[in-house]
Amino acid sequence: MKKIFLSAAILMGATYAQSQYVYNYLKAANNYYKKSDYASAAKYYEMYLGIGAKSKTGNYDPYAGNTQSKTNTKAAGGDTHQQAVYGAAESYRQLNNYAKAENFYQEASGYSAAQYPLAKYQYAVTLRSLGKYEDAQKAFTEFLSAYKTEDAYTKAAKREIENLQFIQQQLHKKDLSLYTVKKQDTVNVNTPGANYAPVLTGNNTMIFTSTRIDGNDKSAAYINHLYEATVNGDAATVSKIDIAQPEGVHQGVAAITPDGKTIYLTRWTMTKEGKKTAALYQTTKTDAGAWSEPTALEAINAAGSNNQQPFVTVDGKFILFASDRSGGQGGFDIWFAPIADGKVGEPVNMGSTINSAADEQAPYYHTASQTLVFSSNGRVGMGGFDLYQTKGSIAGNWGAVKNLGYPVNSEKDDIYFASKGTTKNMLSDVVFSSDRASECCLDMFSLQKQTPAKKIAGKVIACDGNTPLAGAKVQVLADNKVIADLSTGADGSYSFTMDEYQPVKVSASTEGYQSNTLGIATPQDEEMEMMNAPALCLVKVAPAVGETVVVDHMYYAINKAIILDESKPALDHLAQMLIDNPGMSIEIDGHTDNVGTKAYNQKLSTARAKNVVDYLVSKGVDAKRLQYKGYGDTKPLDTNDTEEGRAKNRRTEFKVLNK
Repeated sequence: MKKIFLSAAILMGATYAQSQYVYNYLKAANNYYKKSDYASAAKYYEMYLGIGAKSKTGNYDPYAGNTQSKTNTKAAGGDTHQQAVYGAAESYRQLNNYAKAENFYQEASGYSAAQYPLAKYQYAVTLRSLGKYEDAQKAFTEFLSAYKTEDAYTKAAKREIENLQFIQQQLHKKDLSLYTVKKQDTVNVNTPGANYAPVLTGNNTMIFTSTRIDGNDKSAAYINHLYEATVNGDAATVSKIDIAQPEGVHQGVAAITPDGKTIYLTRWTMTKEGKKTAALYQTTKTDAGAWSEPTALEAINAAGSNNQQPFVTVDGKFILFASDRSGGQGGFDIWFAPIADGKVGEPVNMGSTINSAADEQAPYYHTASQTLVFSSNGRVGMGGFDLYQTKGSIAGNWGAVKNLGYPVNSEKDDIYFASKGTTKNMLSDVVFSSDRASECCLDMFSLQKQTPAKKIAGKVIACDGNTPLAGAKVQVLADNKVIADLSTGADGSYSFTMDEYQPVKVSASTEGYQSNTLGIATPQDEEMEMMNAPALCLVKVAPAVGETVVVDHMYYAINKAIILDESKPALDHLAQMLIDNPGMSIEIDGHTDNVGTKAYNQKLSTARAKNVVDYLVSKGVDAKRLQYKGYGDTKPLDTNDTEEGRAKNRRTEFKVLNK
């Protein structure tokens, strides 16, 4: 019996020791989490749950260039298994490793909403980040149903649902085939760690920021430095820029002046708790070609604020940057300051059109198209930070802010942008940063968007009756240069294409009609692929002196001189011809068939001719230019023995007396 009790005691002691040992995993995980060491925290949470030995967490490190803001979440009290599951989910989310976070959040979303109120919300964020949009929308909806507090998470969840609807629309855009997105050189540019914030300095060169390890020096792991790359096709040669940098201080996200002699850069430090403090500095190139010791930009670095991500306009007159200083809309805002004689002036907030209550960062101004591009996490978009654009001048008014859409943006963070694109197509040649292809960090991507040919279509018609004119010659001019010679089809139509919309003139001519020209302006929506131009109408050429012309489509009441409404378009055209030819005088002649007496037909034809003259006078034609005469049945054009012949003989003509 004593042996039994002894064995039980030994077993209980071993179990207790093992339990205490396992509990220490949870304690260590919580401590790592509080220090923002999420990679170590995730590892120990999994070890506590008994899956650490089976799982491969990989090299996820919070200091490898992650741009998302960190929110430390303390593990809730109570069930330690639930604490560990939720802690693992939160750790992997902070590392942007949503694939690993998903299963943990899925389990945690079933826990008590009172104890883990944000589990369902973060589960929805994770699903959205993994491209499971329908499931994510369902999870956000369920979160809003259970979460009764009106706060930032409620607002964010509602915006996330809008985002998911936007994502679905973007993924089905008709022009996706026009985009080419490619990750840059993975050997020299996109090395392990973060590589981001491109600054284009020449046709094939750029400055960027990276946390790469130089050579065998691992003591500076995950510290940001500035690098320069010379890109040749898909390959690149990269070298570190020799700028003095204190130990443990991050340095990068830079801008360079047009003369290449001054670099504005960001310096920042990270506390053990994950808090970032950033300020802007400048360094100048010495006569020997070296970069001077960076000095702080006192005009910008307001006390107690973070100032970062500078951009200098191509004329060197303005510096743009992101700051959480007071006087903004909330979070980080975009600000600008003038530069004169190498000195930076007073910062100015770029206003509520651009800045929101959330974070706006990484400004870039494309001068050719007068477009400001920036990143924001506070607007409807694909998720995380998205790139947005607005048109205007630096110190002027800005147009509506527009999301650059997919595939420029992704469900992850898309931040930092630079373009060599044209005035009409900013996206024709772009470099930007995104963590879409990474579990932890930003990488550099190239993007090109083709511009489809723009089609303009129109018709050439006769001004009288809008009859299509087939076979008309059409010539298109832009900047006084002929860009197309065309002929109209059977329906009077023509069309031509242009690489980009621009104002054009279309002229048309055909036998028997006066030539005419139509100006076509650039459409307001320059993205539309086809534009219908107004019809181009041609006026018939005025007949020669002594020529007699039958007025087509003339109708009178039976056996009366009353002009029917169906005749008015033909008479309106005749009136316009007379107005267009002020020296012309005509005689209106009335004719009948031989039905009835000659006296009756004579009287009827004269009355009809007079009524035509009266109508023309009512349209503005001087009565002195008009005469009329009735001929009755004395001048038939055809036989009066058939109905068809009699119809031809009942007519109204005009004869040109002089021009």
